[in-house]
Amino acid sequence: MVHNETIFGLESTQLKFGRNSLNELGWELSKFNSTKVLFVVDPVLHDFDVTQKILDQIKSSGSDVITFDKISVEPSLKSFEDASQFALENSFDLIVAAGGGSTIDTAKVVNLIKICGGAVMDYVNAPIGKGKKPTSQLLPLIAIPTTSGSGSEATTVAVLDIPEMNLKTGISHRFLRPSLALVDPELSKTTPSGVTASAGLDVISHAIESFISKPYHKRLKPNSPDERPPYQGSNPVSDIWSMKAIDFVGKYLSRAVLNGEDIEARGNMMLSATLAGIGFGTAGVHIPHACAYPIAGLKHSYQASGYKKCFVPHGLSVIVTAPAVFRFTYDVDPEKHIKAAELLKGSVIINPSHESLPYELIKLMKQVGAPSGIKELGYEKQDIPEIIKGANKQQRLLSVAPKKVSENDLNQILIQSMENW
Repeated sequence: MVHNETIFGLESTQLKFGRNSLNELGWELSKFNSTKVLFVVDPVLHDFDVTQKILDQIKSSGSDVITFDKISVEPSLKSFEDASQFALENSFDLIVAAGGGSTIDTAKVVNLIKICGGAVMDYVNAPIGKGKKPTSQLLPLIAIPTTSGSGSEATTVAVLDIPEMNLKTGISHRFLRPSLALVDPELSKTTPSGVTASAGLDVISHAIESFISKPYHKRLKPNSPDERPPYQGSNPVSDIWSMKAIDFVGKYLSRAVLNGEDIEARGNMMLSATLAGIGFGTAGVHIPHACAYPIAGLKHSYQASGYKKCFVPHGLSVIVTAPAVFRFTYDVDPEKHIKAAELLKGSVIINPSHESLPYELIKLMKQVGAPSGIKELGYEKQDIPEIIKGANKQQRLLSVAPKKVSENDLNQILIQSMENW
């Protein structure tokens, strides 16, 4: 007899938030009794005083330290393999990662390969990789985000680009979740406005997708607790985190993009990324992210503000389809869609409809200078079948969608998303 799920759980990263909280890293490290730390750091931070501050804190704890800084923006399979090889050639008993999602994701994979061995592709989600599970608990990982987007400091996921396959995908397991997220708003000053915009759009998509994901009790019950996926579907606890993240993005993202010295706005955007990370790390993301991976992986000709190389930043690849997706999912739970729109707007919506949430999202996209749609990213209608093909490989994500999505549904979503305005 087939039974639906009756259980959900919340496993979350320990969080320390606040201005100058970085100054407590040494104290936090002392609790782990570490003797040698691997410091995984975005080399951009060398241009500020951040790298040296963290090194001083690590040394104050009495630990030795080795540094790895060959971080790839939007990590590739090769960059993960190179970082893992470095880890295998060195000894350490704790990892500190400082930077954006690319850096923290690199540290997660390094941790996985160091402890469990094997090749990176062994752990990549099936059917792209082998979908192997970690064989044991990993080393402690302290994540120090400097951007306000991926929420990687609070999630179980590491995302990678596989250029040979023209797609992006991920590795996901609860053992990858960092032990501690140390979130210091002062570090947000290092982020260009364009990067803040893209990262913030990723946050809002994370938060709304998880808020309206398939409810946990509509999934089939797993055969054992070990088979319960990290993305469990929306539930009363994940909703709390997601709603607060939506609220914060509505209040602070435009301010954070407009003024890099607005520490209240930038700090609260960093916090919103962590809040959304806890929410979607439990509930999951779905159609916009499934579409985003091929959108980011197929073409690398777009030059985004704040980035040095031509590619489609993750937050932009996600947000371009979000308005059309939430039109498509509206009929499943109109009440949640309107609630998300009202949180984003910051007030009650009069005469709500299926256009309310797309309207608020598009308004925010315009305010922060996002591309109008996938056409601006370099795509034409004839590219849609290839995007659909890539999206369909992301069944781990599509299974969390609040309603079943067919190829024809994806086609309609992508046609609408060519230009959102």
